[in-house]
Amino acid sequence: MTVDKTLVTQTISLKKYGILNAKVNYQLSPEELHAITLEKGMGKEASSGALAINTGKFTGRSPKDRFIVKDDITNDKVWWGDINLPFDADKFDALQEKVTNYLSEKELYVRDCYACAEENYKLNIRVINEYPWSNLFAYNMFLRPKNSELENFNAEWTVINAPGFKADPATDGTRQENFAILNFTKKVVLIGGTGYTGEIKKGIFSALNFLLPVYQNTLPMHCSANVGPEGDTSIFFGLSGTGKTTLSADPKRKLIGDDEHGWTKDDSVFNFEGGCYAKVINLLEENEPDIYGAIKKGALLENVILDANGEVDFNDTSITQNTRVSYPINHIKNIQKPSVGTTPKNIFFLTADAFGVLPPIAKLTPGQAAYHFISGYTAKVAGTEAGVNEPVPSFSACFGAPFMPLHPTAYAEMLSEKMKESNVNVWLINTGWTGGPYGVGKRMALKYTRAMITAAMNNELGEINKENYHIHSVFGLAQPRTCPNVPDEILSSRKTWNNDVGYYEKAHQLAAAFNENFKKYASYANKETKDGGPLV
Repeated sequence: MTVDKTLVTQTISLKKYGILNAKVNYQLSPEELHAITLEKGMGKEASSGALAINTGKFTGRSPKDRFIVKDDITNDKVWWGDINLPFDADKFDALQEKVTNYLSEKELYVRDCYACAEENYKLNIRVINEYPWSNLFAYNMFLRPKNSELENFNAEWTVINAPGFKADPATDGTRQENFAILNFTKKVVLIGGTGYTGEIKKGIFSALNFLLPVYQNTLPMHCSANVGPEGDTSIFFGLSGTGKTTLSADPKRKLIGDDEHGWTKDDSVFNFEGGCYAKVINLLEENEPDIYGAIKKGALLENVILDANGEVDFNDTSITQNTRVSYPINHIKNIQKPSVGTTPKNIFFLTADAFGVLPPIAKLTPGQAAYHFISGYTAKVAGTEAGVNEPVPSFSACFGAPFMPLHPTAYAEMLSEKMKESNVNVWLINTGWTGGPYGVGKRMALKYTRAMITAAMNNELGEINKENYHIHSVFGLAQPRTCPNVPDEILSSRKTWNNDVGYYEKAHQLAAAFNENFKKYASYANKETKDGGPLV
């Protein structure tokens, strides 16, 4: 990697942020940040060459400690409630002053970068970090400007990240000592009391989820995306554990990005990020070769356990189940450059249905797509101990509720509109259980799920009619009767059970959960969306 030292070693002043007399390390290379982290005893080098660190008390996001300042910009637009918690503007100013005083006279790490790979949507960002490894995360995850772009860089948003600062809830207005607060008037993401790096990227993601639809008629999406040899784009929505990263990593298609994208009014799809942030729990090279191969010098491992030789035990969850790695997207071989695709031809909603009743693949109408997008369903298993085999439904609106400042129906209706305009196919894919619920049935074979997705992308599943599709009597979903390289009986979740009474009992149970969850959105949704739910 060549580095233009005339720019990279220059320092900058942080006086305008209220940070005084700090030693500023500006735009350091990954190699420099890696070395400084080791020198300071803040991390270890894995045998792969990756840097391994511990994020401290917090090993994941803290949704109840994520706030948005309530002001003239956000007051009437943000969907306030349990997800978008309001914060007083004066309290924010006082807390920001405390944080900047805390950071003054410290050694800090500053990075200028940007989000949004589509040129017309670039959002310039300055990230100010207390720790060198947090700055490495910012290097990996945001898009990296050329040295020539740094000469007149104008940061539109600023992330101030102080893991070592602890708030006083009694005076600062926070819930506890940690916080992540967005201020749309000041264009600042203020993070303190937590070393979990995901708060940095999710802060900017949350900002874009407001800015893009409100000001640029662009749909922000918590999804992965890839592009085929003919230029056809596919996008994959899905919550944790549904296979989003695995299924979008296709050797025959180029990866656009693995987590956050925008769909513009001009019908391009672009990656927000410059890297990937993947879970590594139980990582095996044969199952996830792309992720495994990306863990090398420059990658940042979080909360994993290393042995004496620096080998990572990916099965060790003694710190957390949410073990992670961040790496620049160019650690993946088969990528789209730049990270932009054309109008999507296929959209896949991934769910791991532990009830075992949803079809393994179903084609959705625009109304059903809006309904299932608002629902954001997957299921969690109650546990693996003997006798505990009841699945628990889990709903996250727009497949990313914690990061969506607007009402979920705003995003769903944008999606529905774009679907109609572009004539995109939308599919519900059940990567969960077949032959019975969790504890009785088994997980859908990855080879069959891949075959179904490939058939959908190759337009091999035909038009919806009685010969080609069966309409599910409970969910109203059109499920194909045949699919290349998939046994016909696999395509009917009911037939795999060999127990119609048990199957329909579970199907009605899940349908009731969908209906109950949707009640909180019903008054905002249009008739087409409401009609997209279960038939019972």
